[in-house]
Amino acid sequence: MKLPPFILASTSPRRAELLSLLPVKFTVVASDAQEVAHDYLTPLEVCQLNAHRKARAVAKHHPDSLVMGADTLVFMGTEIFGKPRSRADAERMLRQLSGRTHQVVTGVCLMHLRHHQEKIFAVSTDVLFHPLNRGQIKNYISKINPLDKAGAYAIQERGELIVAEIAGSFSNVVGLPVERLGVELQTWNR
Repeated sequence: MKLPPFILASTSPRRAELLSLLPVKFTVVASDAQEVAHDYLTPLEVCQLNAHRKARAVAKHHPDSLVMGADTLVFMGTEIFGKPRSRADAERMLRQLSGRTHQVVTGVCLMHLRHHQEKIFAVSTDVLFHPLNRGQIKNYISKINPLDKAGAYAIQERGELIVAEIAGSFSNVVGLPVERLGVELQTWNR
C-alpha cells in the first residue's frame, strides 16, 4: 500500500493499536477539535462530522500528509450514550443497555489537504447485551474503567461478561472499523 505520510489524529491507544493491524506506517498527532452533537443530526452524521473536524484540525498543520480522524458513538434509538460522568452514571447506562440491542457507529475521515482529497464514511455494528442484574453490572465496572468509554463499556475488556452477541465489525465496536478502512486505503489515489 503506497500512501503519503499517514497521521492518526487521535491519542486513543485503542485506535492506534487497531490501525497497527494494517500495513500502514503512521504517526500520532492529537487533534484539538471540539466534538459537537446537534439534535437534528443522526448518530452516523454526528460521528462523520466529528471525524471530519478532528482530521481537518490536524491536516491544517500537515497539508502534505494523509490524516485520519475518527469518532465513535454508542446509541440506542435516539439516545446517545457518551462517556459517563461518574460510576453511578456508568451503572445507569449499563442498566439501560441490559438485555437490549444497541448500535455502535464509528465515523472516519481520510483527508489530504494539498491534493484536495477527502473520504468520509461510517460503519455501524449491532451489539446485544446479556440481561444484567445490579451485581453483574457492579462486577463488570469493578474490572474496567468505565469513565473513559462511550456507553460505559469496552468490548475488548471483559466484554464477554456483558455482551451476548454482535452483528458486524468487532473492531468497529473497539473504535475503528479496520476492515472497511483497509478497503478505503487500498483504493486511495486510484
